[in-house]
Amino acid sequence: MTADTEPDRRWLSAAIELSRLSPPSHTRYAVGAIVVDHHGVVLATGYTGETDPHEHAEEAALAKLAGRDLARATIFSSLEPCTARKSRPASCTDLILAAGIRRVAFALREPPIFADCHGAETLRQGGVDVAEIGELGHLVAKINAHVLRLATAASGR
Repeated sequence: MTADTEPDRRWLSAAIELSRLSPPSHTRYAVGAIVVDHHGVVLATGYTGETDPHEHAEEAALAKLAGRDLARATIFSSLEPCTARKSRPASCTDLILAAGIRRVAFALREPPIFADCHGAETLRQGGVDVAEIGELGHLVAKINAHVLRLATAASGR
């Protein structure tokens, strides 16, 4: 795993800010994703619900890059890419692996509210370099407080 860098924190902060564009919903996380090439050029962005209520941020960004060589790109996602979905046949980790992306950075592990997620582990098993930049996780949790509060209330904690 590559240590995170100042550019990683900048790009991830931008993905977190992008997540604020996600239409409000108590049934999904607000997530932002940015795909950046090895020169630091933004190739695509996406956020939860960008064009479809069931669309995930990584899915939205990657759909804009179909057929492109992404082997040297990094996807910055505010939340750990999912490994299970009810609304689509392919998870975000499946889409990232299929796109050939070799590096992923995220700020917060997906809480076990909607699914049991093992995105970081699945990506690593697929040969992807994964950087977890937890120091920014509190920002993602704050943006998703509406979902996290409901889950806490439902569990009685």
